[in-house]
Amino acid sequence: MMNGQGKSDGRVVPVKSPNKAGQPTAAEEMEGSLLTKGNSSQQNTRRIQGRERMQSALGRVRQRALNDKKLKFTSLMHHITAVDTLREAYYSLKRDAAAGIDGETWRHYEESLEENLQDLSGRLKRGAYRAKPVRRTYIPKADGKQRPLGVPVLEDKIVQYAAVLVLNAIYETEFRNFSYGYRPGRSQHNCLDALYVGIVTKKVNWIIDADIRGFFDTLDHGWLVKFIEHRIGDPRVVRLIQKWLRAGVMERGQWQAVEEGTPQGGVISPLLSNVFLHYVLDLWIHHWRRTQAQGDVIVVRWADDFVIGFQSKGEAERCLAELQKRFEKFGLALHPDKTRLLEFGAFAIDNRRRRNQRRPETFDFLGFTHICAKKRSNGMFTVVRKTVRKRLSRKLQEVKVELRKRMHVPIPEQGKWLRSVVGGFFRYHGVPTNGAALYRFWFQVGHYWHHTLRRRGSRKRLTWNRMYRLIARWLPPVAICHPYPLTRMGVIT
Repeated sequence: MMNGQGKSDGRVVPVKSPNKAGQPTAAEEMEGSLLTKGNSSQQNTRRIQGRERMQSALGRVRQRALNDKKLKFTSLMHHITAVDTLREAYYSLKRDAAAGIDGETWRHYEESLEENLQDLSGRLKRGAYRAKPVRRTYIPKADGKQRPLGVPVLEDKIVQYAAVLVLNAIYETEFRNFSYGYRPGRSQHNCLDALYVGIVTKKVNWIIDADIRGFFDTLDHGWLVKFIEHRIGDPRVVRLIQKWLRAGVMERGQWQAVEEGTPQGGVISPLLSNVFLHYVLDLWIHHWRRTQAQGDVIVVRWADDFVIGFQSKGEAERCLAELQKRFEKFGLALHPDKTRLLEFGAFAIDNRRRRNQRRPETFDFLGFTHICAKKRSNGMFTVVRKTVRKRLSRKLQEVKVELRKRMHVPIPEQGKWLRSVVGGFFRYHGVPTNGAALYRFWFQVGHYWHHTLRRRGSRKRLTWNRMYRLIARWLPPVAICHPYPLTRMGVIT
């Protein structure tokens, strides 16, 4: 099914080299492959028409979910198995993502895309589709530990993404507005803006900075399926999700069963985690603040990291105690070292000064350290956000190590790579009040680049005057890329 032939018009397109995760195929080892005559325009037309049909069908699902909050959808599988949905899912995946245990790559699969999608759709309809184990890999964490990641095979990614497209049409009408993680049209900066605006405009004096211990590794499959079945009454879709949960992991050639958790890196894992926390946390805290709280309560959640703000310390302590019991009921636990109750808000500075205490504690959220401060211009309260120091140092160290590897690469290629790195850092961390961290990053990258070039043997020729010209040529200038949260939130809402 994956080696279709077609007439050639002689054009050549490059093919990605074999992925290290799997065995290379003959097509992958070729310097180029012949482009099938007329195939590109046909695929584009087919994709556009398929997307229109898919969006129309999902629009009807979304409208029914919005109109009837208690409706259980008993016929959804045909939306997932539709070739139009599978095609859209395929093109939404990253082209150069790591391959799973079968070594299949995005570009190789594309060579006979329509035949492959038709075959995949048929297997899904017949019940012959089988989920394969995910390939486990590890990435270093800031605390020195290793974070496990799961890499599904390509076809599992396609089907999972198709399922996400269909299920999002239902659950996006369900999720609370303070949930931001991995949702369409919601970014980390939207989440950060909501937190800033909540602290500044509401009567917030105490903050619970919470983190769920090993959430993705301890998520209970039984509870997850029960939560899914609140809205999904199609047993074929539920069985499909269970197949992915039970597929297990492959590590060092050995298969391991998985009784709980969902692999980080799986396409459907963010949606499943949001569904789980929607029922365990979001609905509960929304009901709690409406029925139990006397003062203001704000909530912001990104995946398993969330912040809750309170007007009074007593309510904060009571909510934290009840929240711990709530989590225990569903097999979760708050991380003892990463969950804190701290005084933070408009009156925290003055209150602590009257008690002869130090300045209010800070907390980290989505890569930024949040600090209580007062504006120099008028003395009004504000929240200063700075890049977390450990994250900044870790990123600089990564750049330093990578520059050593690229030491003998031509300067223009080094410059293009550094431009993308520095630009990416500025686009995320370029928020108001964070200019000092941006300048430090820009300066240190230029310093590391100068040191790397001098090690190539050009010490005498590479004066600082010449280095300044290189930096000005290739490194983007320090820039604040985001407006003040009150400004952006006002436009959005």
